Amino acid sequence: MAHTKRNIGEETPVIRQLDESAVNRIAAGEVVERPASAIKELVENALDAGARRVDIVYADGGKTLIRVTDDGCGIAEDQLALALARHATSKIDGSDLLNIHSFGFRGEALPSLGAVGRLTITSRARGSGHAAMIAVEGGRMGPVKPAALGHGTVVELRDLFHATPARLKFLRSDRAEAQAINDVVKRLAMAEPTVAFTLTDASSGGGRVVFRADATGGDLFDAMHARLRQVLGAEFAENAMPIDAERDGMSLTGYAALPTYSRGAAVAQFLFVNGRPVRDKLLIGALRGAYADFLSRDRHPAAALFLECAPDRVDVNVHPAKAEVRFREPGIARGLIVSAIRHALAEAGHRASSTIAGATLGAFRPEPVGDARVYQMDRPSSSGLRGGWQAESTGFAETGAVFGRVEPETTPPPPDAPLGAARAQLHENYIVAQTADGMVIVDQHAAHERLVYERLKRQMAEHGVRSQALLIPEIVELSAGDAELVLTAADDLTRLGLVIEPFGGSAICVRETPAILGVINAAGMISDIVDELADLGQSQSVAERIEAILSRIACHGSIRSGRRMSADEMNALLREMEATPHSGQCNHGRPTYVELKLGDIERLFGRT
Repeated sequence: MAHTKRNIGEETPVIRQLDESAVNRIAAGEVVERPASAIKELVENALDAGARRVDIVYADGGKTLIRVTDDGCGIAEDQLALALARHATSKIDGSDLLNIHSFGFRGEALPSLGAVGRLTITSRARGSGHAAMIAVEGGRMGPVKPAALGHGTVVELRDLFHATPARLKFLRSDRAEAQAINDVVKRLAMAEPTVAFTLTDASSGGGRVVFRADATGGDLFDAMHARLRQVLGAEFAENAMPIDAERDGMSLTGYAALPTYSRGAAVAQFLFVNGRPVRDKLLIGALRGAYADFLSRDRHPAAALFLECAPDRVDVNVHPAKAEVRFREPGIARGLIVSAIRHALAEAGHRASSTIAGATLGAFRPEPVGDARVYQMDRPSSSGLRGGWQAESTGFAETGAVFGRVEPETTPPPPDAPLGAARAQLHENYIVAQTADGMVIVDQHAAHERLVYERLKRQMAEHGVRSQALLIPEIVELSAGDAELVLTAADDLTRLGLVIEPFGGSAICVRETPAILGVINAAGMISDIVDELADLGQSQSVAERIEAILSRIACHGSIRSGRRMSADEMNALLREMEATPHSGQCNHGRPTYVELKLGDIERLFGRT
């Protein structure tokens, strides 16, 4: 097999200046990865121009047509040609590359698109009496011509990559490219709730609107919540907690979903820095860490979070597509996300996802057979409901041999008790409670497991983590960089019961380990800590292992399935759930109770 040398040949090479067309095609390879990348750049230009409405049209997954129309400030006729020159931009003056307040700033998008496709720009500057257009194909620019346009700018890109046909072979199917376009537009729409967006698929001569988001009004959170409902759906909006926090000049707003509204993959995580959609591993790691105590490793949280800080505290010029950022103080950004979400989870108390009730009703709903019989029955009055507490409780108790063990209640639950009063225990595992407007079914083991776990965590926070000294300290050899990295976290590790110190050269000495972990592989733990510090800037490895042990203790120390409970015990469990944060889900993110409203139950029985 012949071997091709990848280095320069033996003869002295000749340095050549590449022509402008080749330079633009090379730049396009970084900036314009696929049709979705082109749309991202064009929509960001529209937003930078102050557009209040952006209409996007594409055909064949964006391969044959991309058109972005906006009502922004427009481009003056005498600047159209300059807009297609490389590194020509109105966003910055070049004096400070860290003080960036716009989406775009490099001046690469338009010339790159013109180098690999057939690009036409039609624009009418605000206050101008007429519009003008310019076309560029494969890097060859035409003259500026008069055009007809009311206001704003229309950028049309046809036959993407026709000048570099090899790139077309690396594109995916039209359906996959269209999905990528949809995802990009939705992310941008989430960042700009006061701007209207329309996305239209014009394939096969049609004009099907695939996404529409009207401009929202109200204050920040009202507008944001309404836009997230438009983009992510009503279920997310109903099961999300508002986030509003500030630390050391950084602010975090947005919405994070309850743990019981989790996903099997990280497809519902949307992160923004100064309004810019990013996929940054530091922020993703912080989001994962915030939910680490509430979700199992195979479940992923859903969230839309907007981090704002001074432009000079974050570098957005570290990725060709500006999809990643670098923080000057990464620890502050990460800590803000973790603390804000955990505070919101604590305020949510025992709340669980509303979608659980819908799934429960779906499981109860019988298969239709013929025409459903309709019963015309009036809903009983509030006084009738209150009067029926004693009778219902007694009736349950009389049939306890069939349905479960129940002890009758002599008084109704307090009106402010969200989980109501216990009425039955089914199969020695499920508590049935009656609320003022429905019923609650509680998994006694899962609920008590969470309560015990929270109690253990409070005790650990109050008294600290006990450590045990190793009879023979363990010496761990690391590279010089890794040793320095892990020693910077020594104080944090000491608070968790892991005591380390330098041991000469690049070795470290492990003198004490958390007692609750028992016998551990110290070298393996140090290796995991180093990996986390290198990847995220902060390690949760020791804390997560301790919490896993506490969770296991809570599981073994909680009320077991199959144990019969008295009415007093069941009601005591309900009251403690109401008073304990995070009691709506067990230690693995599963719900601890299901709530069904009376109206939903009546519909199951045709009581309409």
